[in-house]
Amino acid sequence: MDLRVFTEPQQGATYDDLLAVALESERLGFDAFFRSDHYLHMSGDGLPGPPDAWTTLAGLARDTSTIRLGTMMTSATFRHPGVLAVQVAQVDAMSGGRVELGIGAGWFVQEHTAYGIPFPETAGARFDRFEEQLEVITGLWTTPVGDRYAFAGQHYRLADSPALPKPTQTGGHRGGVPLLIGGLGKKRTPELAAAYADEFNLPFVDEDTTAAQFARVRAAAERIDRDPATLTWSNALVVCVGADEAELARRAAAIGREVDELRANGLAGTPAEVVDKVGRYAALGSQRLYLQVLDLADLDHLRLIAAEVAPHV
Repeated sequence: MDLRVFTEPQQGATYDDLLAVALESERLGFDAFFRSDHYLHMSGDGLPGPPDAWTTLAGLARDTSTIRLGTMMTSATFRHPGVLAVQVAQVDAMSGGRVELGIGAGWFVQEHTAYGIPFPETAGARFDRFEEQLEVITGLWTTPVGDRYAFAGQHYRLADSPALPKPTQTGGHRGGVPLLIGGLGKKRTPELAAAYADEFNLPFVDEDTTAAQFARVRAAAERIDRDPATLTWSNALVVCVGADEAELARRAAAIGREVDELRANGLAGTPAEVVDKVGRYAALGSQRLYLQVLDLADLDHLRLIAAEVAPHV
């Protein structure tokens, strides 16, 4: 089981806060450092403000050495797909080929209102744009050097594009940077994951929901003659681990959560409890867990997980 660190900087973080977590995650041997891509906090005051996701990752690409880096998830409403393809390819090159693009249709209407970002009113319209973005981004990355790329969709039109720069990585399912797609949609989400994704992710869901949605995505892959084994299967869960009950309670209080609720809905408890729950997700086919770390100042939390959980999963 791969363990990845996943942060929510829109709640209030500086670049230096994120760098400290990324460097410690790298030193401890975690597989990747991921961050959300949001512009508005969801609780608290959000101070000092949200650091932009791809600006942050560009900095981390130069300030880290080995750990993989990515978003969970960039909203397709935030950037034109041509611009996003250039940004991600450049950060991939800056990192020496360590970047992954998690991308979704978008959902948080308030952040769009707060920053003047157009937000399609219906889920269908957002998914239409999302699908075109996936086609444009992968098309730009995989167009041979010297050839030109064109696309004529309902929402995006590209003509006579040199399709540059290229990512350093070329091994994704569609070529280029690995793509993560996730979510609970019963039809279009599985279809898009089967067609485009290298990894399918489920955020903050229980074991029954995981089993049901993994089955939908596997079926969608099989319908287009794609081997489901070519996808990586993952979950994201809030993590809160304590060496004993007192430490667990202290960490839960620091993030404004109740221990019992975290035990039920997250990845929480003593190291032994957490190892057991990781095993249950692994039995459902999950190969990778994104540990949502909400207290960025508590680096001892990462050290405990690395020492007492990671060796057993």
